[in-house]
Amino acid sequence: MSTGAGYRSYAGDDMVTGEGVAVELPIAGVPSRAASGIIDLLVAGALLIAGGIAVGAVFSGTSDAVGQTIVILMVVGVTVGVPTVFETVTRGRTLGKLALGLRVVRDDGGPITARHALTRALVGWPEIYLLAGAGALVSSLISPRAKRLGDMAAGTYVVSQRASMRLLPAPVMPPALAPWAAGADLAALPPGLAIAVRQFLGRAAGLTPASRHELGQSLLRSVLPHVSPPPPAGVHAEYILAAVIADRRRRDAERLAREDHRRQQLLPADPLDR
Repeated sequence: MSTGAGYRSYAGDDMVTGEGVAVELPIAGVPSRAASGIIDLLVAGALLIAGGIAVGAVFSGTSDAVGQTIVILMVVGVTVGVPTVFETVTRGRTLGKLALGLRVVRDDGGPITARHALTRALVGWPEIYLLAGAGALVSSLISPRAKRLGDMAAGTYVVSQRASMRLLPAPVMPPALAPWAAGADLAALPPGLAIAVRQFLGRAAGLTPASRHELGQSLLRSVLPHVSPPPPAGVHAEYILAAVIADRRRRDAERLAREDHRRQQLLPADPLDR
């Protein structure tokens, strides 16, 4: 089998987290997304009505041009600003998504940022409000991950937090390769390749000897360009793959711990963590 086709066909549609852990993220279905969208539209409608009443009361004596400008700013603020702020602060949730247990994540499974939220809101304005939701519905039905156009532009999709996620077992570092792995330059593997290696190591025992050997060698050929210096000669392919994934996971865990430590030093404690 070819190197590219080998790991892509084995990886499937799983995702890989920042810690190098492959997971099967539960994609939110179109009905739940539509229901959350309706809730958000009702909230936006209520805000627009309340804002319109307030604008009429406060700016009743102003000119038509000023009144129209204020109305335009209010509409943009409610339809673009509010969802952007909500999704940024809550890391991917609006009131509708909170009610339905949904969250927006990046294509790699990580939390979204203000840029992702703003892109989704800007594209959402024409596809949801101008097209009465038809653009979002058609796109969600066609996309394998139920993405609307805003998700495609932002590189995001919506997952259900009320569904369980299955973690693959973490590989164990072979003791003989620990010194080499600790001193080697291990570049981040492409998500599909990392997932394929994780799945192969977790399920190798159930493969036939021939398939196990062939797939192990194929994955090793794909991994070696990301490793320097090369591993010691004569070591079994599965040991090398396990060493690479295990040490990448260790390094990612240490990096996340350092980032968390710096964040705790700079930001006040989150009351929800108590």
